[in-house]
Amino acid sequence: MNFHRSSVRLVFLIFCGALAICGFSTRLAYDGFAAGQSLLVITQKATTTARRHDRYGPPQLLGQLQDSSITESSGIVASRTTPGLFWTHNDSGDGPFIYSFDRKGNSRGVWQVTGARARDWEDIASGPGPLRNRVYLYLGDIGDNNEQRATIVVYRIPEPTITAADAHSTKRQPRSSAAAEAIQLRYPDGKHDAETLLVHPTSGDLYVITKILFGKAGVYKAPAPLQTNKTVTLVHIADLDMPGLLGGFITGGDISPDGRRVALCGYWYGYEIVLGGSESFDAIWKKPISVFDLGARKQGEAVCYRLDGQALLATSEGLHSPLFEVVRR
Repeated sequence: MNFHRSSVRLVFLIFCGALAICGFSTRLAYDGFAAGQSLLVITQKATTTARRHDRYGPPQLLGQLQDSSITESSGIVASRTTPGLFWTHNDSGDGPFIYSFDRKGNSRGVWQVTGARARDWEDIASGPGPLRNRVYLYLGDIGDNNEQRATIVVYRIPEPTITAADAHSTKRQPRSSAAAEAIQLRYPDGKHDAETLLVHPTSGDLYVITKILFGKAGVYKAPAPLQTNKTVTLVHIADLDMPGLLGGFITGGDISPDGRRVALCGYWYGYEIVLGGSESFDAIWKKPISVFDLGARKQGEAVCYRLDGQALLATSEGLHSPLFEVVRR
């Protein structure tokens, strides 16, 4: 989801004020503003370099997403049923479709999610569900840019097994998923915009992290087992004090397959939180947040762990999005 224009203007005014205090020309700031989001890149870079870490190597470009129906990759997750492949979906404006692709960005098929609607799908996650020995995909219809939704919804389906023949399916002629279950959620403290959905790989606990400009991002939890016959009230369990001028402007995330790390992303950077020792998972939200480079993404809204947990992959919004990977050192 894009910025509100008012938010961009606010960033512009703050940046101009900072430049004026430092004796710089406000014309420079105006030129940055006229160039669009490049202004925000400048401000974000100025406040993240001191907290980078070298846990990951430099970003490597693996390829581009080849399916021309993927125009706003807003979530990504590694396939559990078909190792080496990945899933993504579009932001608002698309139907209830999920797209599979390989490490080079080549299309491996399109599925229509049976019984689901796509108001503002913002993230995708993988995790356990009601049946043992089955892997499920969770699709987060959680975007609410104007903070008007009384409830949000996460759709859950058994993850399809991807075959070679599925590569010929398209948005016009998609495969069909199993019937989706709708998990209705509400916040305990009002309405929020959110673009990050996480599901713990062992417990099945579900997390939604809100997206807020200049403030702290809220972490909300729905403990498993997740109810589908009533609206579940999320529990507010933490606030994240994110590095960078933009604060809690988080656009995607994932939990590592071993359940010990959380990766988050914004438009330009990646972030990681690591759990120590034998602590329970929710202790992770009080741990330090590290920053690393996820590659030259125009508008990054999606990050996931590779299936072996030894790398992270990221996409961007836009047609033929670049697919980047950073590998653990």
